[in-house]
Amino acid sequence: MELEHLYLVNPKIFPHVNATALAAGADDLLERAIITTSLKEALTDSEIVFGTSARIRALPLPTLDPKTAAKFIINEAKVNTVSIVFGRESNGLSNEELELCNQQLYIPSNPNFSSLNIAAAVQLIAYEIKMANQTDSVIAAPTVDLANTEAIQSFYQHLQQTLITTKFLNLKNLPGLMAKLKRLFNRAQLEKTEISILRGALTSINTALQKEQK
Repeated sequence: MELEHLYLVNPKIFPHVNATALAAGADDLLERAIITTSLKEALTDSEIVFGTSARIRALPLPTLDPKTAAKFIINEAKVNTVSIVFGRESNGLSNEELELCNQQLYIPSNPNFSSLNIAAAVQLIAYEIKMANQTDSVIAAPTVDLANTEAIQSFYQHLQQTLITTKFLNLKNLPGLMAKLKRLFNRAQLEKTEISILRGALTSINTALQKEQK
């Protein structure tokens, strides 16, 4: 389907003769595959991250079907790095992994059999991206230079520490409230300049608090 950048997160066995055999000639894709020890590491330079999941969470992400997502991906990829995350064959993506995503990609299917084989899911979505790239129906909305995953995760750490310092967050409400705040900012798709502004605001709050303590 002409996609070239494959990241494998903590694979049990790789490289492996079975992977090469099943690749059916796409040996070059396997040879160029980048191995990482965590999903966070794999998404370091990504600005837009789609998590593929059939589960509807208590705090849902903006959700697109493959055809709509493909048009969005082709348009945004002109300026930003877009990643599509596929979970494990057995149990998909965890809630913690989905928190690293700012969009959810859902393949409509029989609700009684909503979990697809990972190879089928990858093929279906890759096909829709290929088709979207060959048509004139790509969304014409202007693209912006979004902050990458590494910058956003650093912002979340800065935000959490500041809110703990101001006592807005505590051990009792920290997990649920931070999850809601992450969902809010993920939905906003923060630009690089906006991250800088927010980090600057947090720094000014911390500086003011330190002066008060003196």
